[in-house]
Amino acid sequence: MGGNAVESLRAMRVFVTVVQNGSLSSAGRLLGMSPASVSRNLQTLEEELGARLVHRTSRRLTLTEAGELYARQAEQILHQVEEANASVSSLELQPRGTLRVHSRMLVGQQYIVPALPRFLAAHPEVRVDLSLSNTPVDLIERNVDVDIRIGKLVDSALMVRKLVNSERIVCATPGYLASHPAPREPMDLMRQNCLTYRVNMGRTVRRFMDKAGGLTEVPVDGTFRTDNGPAVVAAAQSGIGIALLPDWSIHRELRSGQLVRLFPEYTVSYSEFENGIYAVYLQTRHMPAKLRAFLDFLAALFREEVPHPVLQEAREDTVLLSCASRLGFSRE
Repeated sequence: MGGNAVESLRAMRVFVTVVQNGSLSSAGRLLGMSPASVSRNLQTLEEELGARLVHRTSRRLTLTEAGELYARQAEQILHQVEEANASVSSLELQPRGTLRVHSRMLVGQQYIVPALPRFLAAHPEVRVDLSLSNTPVDLIERNVDVDIRIGKLVDSALMVRKLVNSERIVCATPGYLASHPAPREPMDLMRQNCLTYRVNMGRTVRRFMDKAGGLTEVPVDGTFRTDNGPAVVAAAQSGIGIALLPDWSIHRELRSGQLVRLFPEYTVSYSEFENGIYAVYLQTRHMPAKLRAFLDFLAALFREEVPHPVLQEAREDTVLLSCASRLGFSRE
């Protein structure tokens, strides 16, 4: 069928209603249309199809052979349309369907993977397709519903929900500190075995900002370098060197004394000093229930799992960042 699809579907519905009720006037009453308007719709449909569907007499309407064939197929089509509309509407009301999630590796392995059984148990009609990597993804290209990212955000047309505030902490085990000269100021790290997170082959530095806003850059090196966040955490816990890690990844070790914080009077980072955790998703007029449920689950998860005062409480508001086409984050 050619022409405007919406108009064609409307004409098809008018025709089926006429067939089911046996007259133009009855169909018009059900559809809120005058008999003349119903007749015009039928005439337009016949002209578009190039076939007569109905024989009209002063007393009754009868279907032609083409009309009988078209009526059967049109009823099936309209039923399928109704089912499709109902299915989409139900996605907006009840969490169901496949939820595609991408996450940075460290936060994914430490928090999201262990918590997924709870989410799936609470929403049995949702399936989660999870991928982990340290590379931000294009949500449209990869067909991703939500991406969990870390670091400073650049203006974006995407939607962002901040899950938790964070800061990076220089830390080491008591055993390492007992067997090496104690670092008293940031420049002392140049003579320490520093565990480094590698994203390129350039020089690795630590940026320290004091309370007055003064900046100090310290080049660091050591016997272990990796592009895997969980590996840095494991290496720090083993006591082989000094690491720079997000506080949410080691808050239990800090509380138990397994790791000791160094230079608490400074704010420290690789590059940018914003290190929050964010859920990033496409702007949409109607958010699917599965996505809304997952975002609420993540917000509750970080409230429960990351205690005060190791982390400041994150604001739960959702903000729309404007202008650019993607998000940028700290490089390490």
